[in-house]
Amino acid sequence: MAEKVLIIGSGPAGLTAAIYAARADLEPVMIEGMERGGQLMITTEVENYPGFPDGIMGPELMDAMRRQAERFGTRIVSSDATRVDVSQRPFKAWVGDDLYEADTMIISTGASARWLGIPGESRLRGYGVSACATCDGFFFRDREIAVVGGGDSAMEEALFLTKFASKVTIIHRRDEFRASKIMAQRVLDHPKIEVLWDSTVEEVLGDDLVTGIRVRNVRTGETSELALEGFFLAIGHDPNTNIFQNQLELDESGYIVTEAGSTRTSVEGVFAAGDVVDHYYQQAITAAGMGCQAAIDAEHWLEG
Repeated sequence: MAEKVLIIGSGPAGLTAAIYAARADLEPVMIEGMERGGQLMITTEVENYPGFPDGIMGPELMDAMRRQAERFGTRIVSSDATRVDVSQRPFKAWVGDDLYEADTMIISTGASARWLGIPGESRLRGYGVSACATCDGFFFRDREIAVVGGGDSAMEEALFLTKFASKVTIIHRRDEFRASKIMAQRVLDHPKIEVLWDSTVEEVLGDDLVTGIRVRNVRTGETSELALEGFFLAIGHDPNTNIFQNQLELDESGYIVTEAGSTRTSVEGVFAAGDVVDHYYQQAITAAGMGCQAAIDAEHWLEG
């Protein structure tokens, strides 16, 4: 027999959807994925999630949400969905050879920050290396930091970080930004921001915390070391939508398209929430809010 609600993905959006769906007696099944809990699992301290005046560790927050979803009766499958079929109801999702069928589906597979893949980067993630200025900028008050990137998001991150850091160095591999003129000009005019053009980062330095980076000039081939305490990546995110290609409407960047003011996708009865939809805010709190909306949308759709 088909489940009423199948949730794919387990960050703040998926877990909030599970809590709401379970409390509405919809007995949701969640395929949480191998990377359960989403991007917050690699975030050390979360200080901007309401209700935690002293902050909370990212994994601790996700564990609490997961226990809450289970408490109300969510069944959790700790593997990745390998294939889906939303061409007809009941909708189908496979975990290897195991088939799950459901009347509605909520997709909350999130997005993954792009990383450079250089030495020191993954080892120091959360210890000075970050892909989220809004999450972690506060921890770098009066420190020197660097931002890698050249698009609008890199400009926004760098400008935001000037509120805290004593100096922000933007490292860009070309000799001009691809950001909009107005954003680029704001950055170039800012007294706290310096730009290293024609440069790539070869290595993040430091044993337990970031102490600097090794930079290479792409024109001369010369390498140099830059002492700093924070290293931010702003080279974009990739939505985790591979298994939904040719099944749902996606935008040109691969994010799931939803109806304005709703979590409805291009397929009736399939809903989407969190960073898999939202490439603008990308915060735990906005993802959780959308997860709530998706569960309520699914409940109303089932009633209708």
